[in-house]
Amino acid sequence: MAIQVLLLLLTCFATSAAKDTLSQGSSLSVEKPTTDILVSANGDFSAGFFQVGDNAFCFSVMFTRSQTPTPVWMANRDQPLNGKSSTLSLLKSGNLILIDAGRTPFWSTTTSSSSELHLKLNNNGNLLLQTSQGTVLWQSFDSPTDTLLPGQKLTDQAFLLSSRSTTNFSSGFYKLFFDTDNVLKCLYKGPNISSVYWPTPYNTASTNGRSTFNISRIALLDSYGAFLSSDGFQSNSTDYLATLHRKLVMDPDGNPRIYSFNQNRKMWEVTWQAINAPCTVHGLCGANSLCAYHPVNGRTCYCMQGFKVKDPNDWTQGCVPEFDEEQLSCSRKKNASIDFVILPSTEFYGYESKVYNVASLIQCRNICTQLCDNCKGFQLSFNNIRTYNCYPKTVWLNGRDSPDFSGDTYLKLPKQTLLSSKKPLKHSPMECSSRLSQPLDRFYQKPRRNSTLNFLLWFASAVGALELTAILAVWFFLFRTNKQPDHEDQRLLLSATGFQRFSYAELKRATKGFSHSHEIGRGSGGVVYKGKLDDDRFAAIKLLSSDANQGEAEFLAELSTIGMLNHMNLIDMWGYCVEGKHRVLVYEYMEHGSLADYLSSNTLDWKKRFDVAVGTAKGLAYLHEECLEWVLHCDVKPQNILLDSNFQPKVADFGLSKLLNRDERAGSGFSRIRGTRGYMAPEWVYNLPITSKVDVYSYGIVVLEMVTGKSAMETHSLDLSSRGIEQRRLVTWVSDVINGAPKTEFWVEAIADPKLEGEYEISQVEVLVKVALQCVQDDMNQRPSMSQVAEMLQPHGKTLLLC
Repeated sequence: MAIQVLLLLLTCFATSAAKDTLSQGSSLSVEKPTTDILVSANGDFSAGFFQVGDNAFCFSVMFTRSQTPTPVWMANRDQPLNGKSSTLSLLKSGNLILIDAGRTPFWSTTTSSSSELHLKLNNNGNLLLQTSQGTVLWQSFDSPTDTLLPGQKLTDQAFLLSSRSTTNFSSGFYKLFFDTDNVLKCLYKGPNISSVYWPTPYNTASTNGRSTFNISRIALLDSYGAFLSSDGFQSNSTDYLATLHRKLVMDPDGNPRIYSFNQNRKMWEVTWQAINAPCTVHGLCGANSLCAYHPVNGRTCYCMQGFKVKDPNDWTQGCVPEFDEEQLSCSRKKNASIDFVILPSTEFYGYESKVYNVASLIQCRNICTQLCDNCKGFQLSFNNIRTYNCYPKTVWLNGRDSPDFSGDTYLKLPKQTLLSSKKPLKHSPMECSSRLSQPLDRFYQKPRRNSTLNFLLWFASAVGALELTAILAVWFFLFRTNKQPDHEDQRLLLSATGFQRFSYAELKRATKGFSHSHEIGRGSGGVVYKGKLDDDRFAAIKLLSSDANQGEAEFLAELSTIGMLNHMNLIDMWGYCVEGKHRVLVYEYMEHGSLADYLSSNTLDWKKRFDVAVGTAKGLAYLHEECLEWVLHCDVKPQNILLDSNFQPKVADFGLSKLLNRDERAGSGFSRIRGTRGYMAPEWVYNLPITSKVDVYSYGIVVLEMVTGKSAMETHSLDLSSRGIEQRRLVTWVSDVINGAPKTEFWVEAIADPKLEGEYEISQVEVLVKVALQCVQDDMNQRPSMSQVAEMLQPHGKTLLLC
């Protein structure tokens, strides 16, 4: 009894001592998981280090009323910290930072403030970094992981990304997000392919009960169990109106679900799910396999007849043929040994070469036979107009056993395989998503308590292993270009990028053979063409020069760089092609081309120019200071600033970019000079350390070009009266005009682009020019950072871009 009383007193003391606030200059240690935590005032949530693997931790916000703490947000889900000497620190500068093993920064809020700050965990689970006056500089609600809490907004900038599995909390393959048509959707983005699967992808938005005509793009879960979206979608939990703890989770199996907390059982229970037919989720079963659902066995995967599973522990890799695919070749002799096997009520979504309207099964079969190697089989369904839709399939993906599907699938196989192979068992005890229970596959070696030397040796070994891995990866992708990369090569590259892989034939077809009539841009790295993809999207397709010395290096640099970036003022990359010596990048298409196309015309009014300056500054600030790595663009110029349909800027072309680790941001060595004459900072010429200030210099030149309408590549006349007319470079010309004018309005009028015809705001011109001149200082230390530039411009713009 005495022991129980003592434990109760200790528990009460611990509860009373718990704090919900971390003050400036303080830290939380991974080695004190029970004391170094923040606890919300109501006791529902805590913030601290959550163990995700063997000696691997993530800083997380957790719901603590459940039997075991439930993570609802993670700061470093893809880069766990060491369980020794790692900390979360709120620095005096105002930056909240995670430091691994006492030295390496893994994550930060990249905030700064001269005011007194503190980190507070609110009762709703929101972690806020705010001033003593209540001004919020950062909050976890703005960057959700896989969970949405009541009152937290899902927006066009904040989406849910599933965990890899129930035990692996790193980023998975399923995303709940607002698409560019303003509709809330679910996307499968796997190593090889990506596709939308909810709402029903082959229906229009209106058929799905959604509206594309909304500008807010906001979805919310309330505490009563209602999930509402600005596109018209609304759904309620089964216990709607009850006041309970709730959460919406993008689960690892790709199904968004609302969970309600059962106070008696101390467990979360599903009270709504978006998808009631589990097999309609893409990617659960890989190529050449089918998904089936049974009331007892649940969801399972099985191979089609003539195929065998590639990895029984990972059905996402699908099945491989048990026969030689050369047997399906179109030679007349071999073609006679081919037949089709029917798969009743079986549907494979997507990946058909074309849809044909036919009158009979025989007609569809003949079409597939004539398509030869481009047809693996076909799908036939009645179209309610006394004819049939024939879908010749180029690959078997997203297959499911669907009793409600009004059609059948016909699989092309060698006759010998048809006779020898057995029909598959649909509901054999295979776990369709066995990968969902795989543990985190990156562990830290446990350091010994009394050995600093051992830790240093471990660290040096880890660095050496990383360097060796990098060298092998570079050799693998740069020197094996004399043959088509095999499937495993592609899988490794795709797992690092997550982009869709296009075939060279597909991109050649999209650009009409890379014809000159489709060319929209050209540079030292390659040529850019406008193309129409097979899904009717227009894309900018960049064919890298095969004879350029840096062609493949630029390809890999751009691919790996853009893969980590996500900002409204940076170009969005859709995919790539790597076949033999062909290297192609596929981007979203910008209707208005580049800024360079408009500087010589009067189409770009002052408001658009100012918005371009602000948006470009924000995009570069994100590159330098906000993304997971420090990225230098190294070639900022009007040709690399693209304009969308609303003339909003997107910084593009990272072929010359240089990635830096955060501890290398003070300088870095480059093997060659990078950039374009007229926009290059003096550091390149004088062999000085290269930092993010080279981009600041180039940005300043671009701004002066936008204000004056004059080119940085040319000299410009200046009337010096007594000395006559002399030629000046753009920066010198602007400075001399300002110094020679008696008043602000006089020099503004003297340097402003005549094509503006006086239609500009003097105060905005003044601040933009002064900021630009600070950016082009010869001394890099005198130049501001891009975040400072964005901050200096922000109060002066009426139509500012939101990050």
